[in-house]
Amino acid sequence: MHDESLLLPPETQPELPDGKPVVLIVDDTPDNLALLSDTLQAAGYAVLVALDGQSALQRLARITPDAVLLDALMPGMDGFETCLHIKADPRNRHLPVIFMTALTDSEHVVQGFRVGGIDYVTKPVKPSEVSARIAAHVQRSRLQRQADMVLEIGMRAALIAAASGEIKWQSDLARQRLAQYASSGAGISEVADSVDAMTAHSAWVPDPLAEAGPRLPSVLAQWLTRWIEAGCDLQAAFETAAGGVRRVARVLGRATRGDWVILLEEFDDAAHTTALAAQFSLTTREAEVLLWLSRGKTNRDIGDILGMAPRTVNKHLEHVFGKLHVETRAAAAAIAAKASTRY
Repeated sequence: MHDESLLLPPETQPELPDGKPVVLIVDDTPDNLALLSDTLQAAGYAVLVALDGQSALQRLARITPDAVLLDALMPGMDGFETCLHIKADPRNRHLPVIFMTALTDSEHVVQGFRVGGIDYVTKPVKPSEVSARIAAHVQRSRLQRQADMVLEIGMRAALIAAASGEIKWQSDLARQRLAQYASSGAGISEVADSVDAMTAHSAWVPDPLAEAGPRLPSVLAQWLTRWIEAGCDLQAAFETAAGGVRRVARVLGRATRGDWVILLEEFDDAAHTTALAAQFSLTTREAEVLLWLSRGKTNRDIGDILGMAPRTVNKHLEHVFGKLHVETRAAAAAIAAKASTRY
């Protein structure tokens, strides 16, 4: 076997490179696994292997490959039953399953398609044919997943970018908002959650590749790189502020292996503050305090943001509570958050 570590145990997955598509080979014959594994690795794929259907399902519980090469006839759980289990998981909706079988009877071919297979090759397999079929199905599956994701995120300012900063797809609104990151000299004003060490007040650097093709502005590319190195906390956000408008970039998750979906949001704090003040008869300072309270900030945080002492923040909050007829921070925050959905 080319790499024994890929066989056992299935609960300990090897590290897989982001830059390579991953193929899971399921076959109860070690010689077949060795031949196919060597062939696909030489063609640029990362390879996982399993000797039976149960081991294959254990692998798939921990990682979603780009394709599965599945032996139809195996002892115990055969390939057809294994495929049924694979396709029962919604995450594998677009996962291409290619059957390997010595059977050319049309009944078995039809059965393979009926349980969710997308293609089949006959044994003895021809390595070049297998590589070509997998390449075509991996490409089609990736495009389908990206298309589905584009439909799901709709008309929002979203984009798909690689870890290198290369933009694979972007909505028209995202293209407009990216220009603001590239033209403003803004740095990081806040990095949320567990990536604080990445962090505040990073200097903006001009992007030397800005005209070489669609790429993230350097300030966002640097943030994405640090975010990935920090362990991919999916709640992390990059935030800048200029002219009363906060711009927040947030990673929604993976598009495909090595590509990330990023949402670009804008919040007009000045407009929100004015609306809160008018709706609840607050002073401008009281409205500002309420706005940041609704975003989960402590008195110390609010004081740092607005340039006032925590005790002054508390004094403003007492006035806010009275005008809103509430007694707790949570109640005031809920009212402000509900009001914010209207503008």
